[in-house]
Amino acid sequence: MTAKNDTAAALVEADRKTTYKLAEKRDAPLVKATGFLAEVADQPQLIATSIGTLVIGLIARRPDLTRGGARMLAAHFAATMAKSAIKHSVDRTRPAPAIEKGRARFEPGDSEDHEETSFPSGHTAGAVAVSRAASRDIDGVAAPSALATIAVAAAQPVNGKHYLSDLVVGAAVGWIAEAMVSAVFDRVFPPVDDAHIVAAGRA
Repeated sequence: MTAKNDTAAALVEADRKTTYKLAEKRDAPLVKATGFLAEVADQPQLIATSIGTLVIGLIARRPDLTRGGARMLAAHFAATMAKSAIKHSVDRTRPAPAIEKGRARFEPGDSEDHEETSFPSGHTAGAVAVSRAASRDIDGVAAPSALATIAVAAAQPVNGKHYLSDLVVGAAVGWIAEAMVSAVFDRVFPPVDDAHIVAAGRA
């Protein structure tokens, strides 16, 4: 038991030191400029993107966009619920305030203070879930959305907003949430012949 605890403590310490090193230049103008990436994957923006995709699909009679938007919205909702449940049970001080104050918490808790809700990364969870969902139905978005998700995640530690482990767990949460949603989604709404629907709509 002691060996396991020592290993866990060593991993947490390595994670902390690595993240602090990455966040050393967080106040540099160039690094701060990457902060907008975090906002791209914020909840309102991801919800708007999902709904927008759904609406465009309905207007343009594009089943792939309609289906993709609906799946994206459902996946984002599931990922948000999952990451919120974890955040409400774990208190972890975000890197920037931890560096500035010289102290960091990482323990069970239910703090509502934004500075104490670093674990896991909700932006990463949401971005992964929406990206994966979109790639299942919409051709050509897999690579661009994956690159955007990586950029969103990479901006977090250098800006002192999340630890590397926050990103890993956030990505896992998003991945699993989307997989579970899609398993149900494809049973409830099985794929149809897009070309047939488009042709029927034009008739």
